[in-house]
Amino acid sequence: MFKQRIEKLGSACIDGIRSIGRISIFFSQGICRNFVPFVQILKIMEQVWFIGAKSMFVIVLTAIFTGMVLGLQGYYTLVDFGSEATLGSAVAMTLIRELGPVLSAIMITARAGSAMAAEIGVMRISEQIDALETMDINPIRFTFSPRLSASIISFPLLTALFDVTGIFGGYLTGVVMLGVNRYIYMDRVIRSIDLADVAGGFVKALVFGVIVSTMCCYKGFFAHISGAQAGQGAKSVSLATTDAVVNSCVLILISDYIITFFLV
Repeated sequence: MFKQRIEKLGSACIDGIRSIGRISIFFSQGICRNFVPFVQILKIMEQVWFIGAKSMFVIVLTAIFTGMVLGLQGYYTLVDFGSEATLGSAVAMTLIRELGPVLSAIMITARAGSAMAAEIGVMRISEQIDALETMDINPIRFTFSPRLSASIISFPLLTALFDVTGIFGGYLTGVVMLGVNRYIYMDRVIRSIDLADVAGGFVKALVFGVIVSTMCCYKGFFAHISGAQAGQGAKSVSLATTDAVVNSCVLILISDYIITFFLV
């Protein structure tokens, strides 16, 4: 019994090391393929439209209600200390430093990341990726590299949109609904924002973009491995998509802590 448990633990460790090696090679090849001649500009722009432009609605909707909740909670917390005038600073710093990059990345993962994993997973189980290899077309360059470049472009822009919209949401709650002076609110927002904070938020967005695109494309690309127990079929794609979203969200939170630790 004890021997079987040790064997299972060892097998799990070996599988984990193999996965880390496989995803590292996958990411390295995807990066390198972006620097070869004849960069796929049209495919990159298509993915920017899909990942970035088509995610704007969900980003704006999430951001405005996040800002409104921050304004509401922050006001009733600060009013007990007679510091409701600092509401603008609290909302702006919370969004720019933490909630903006993290929530943007999670929402994009839910909308675009799951679609990337499912699309590439279907290409895998329908043998389209094998057909690309037969035609001497590099499948990683075709499926992963444009999405990686598009994520690096889209994530910081969507994070900036989230921050601005969230600050406006805090304005609606604090100024319009609760009566905080509008000039004081905006003055606190402007005075509290530092270039280092904005740069830190963009660094997080870039890292999250790389994590989400790599993990989702990797899970879809190797859907036949992720769903080995279920066989090569629709269930393997669903398992790969679920793993892609869950792993991306977990890695976003872990990397957020690590980046914050070094930026503070």
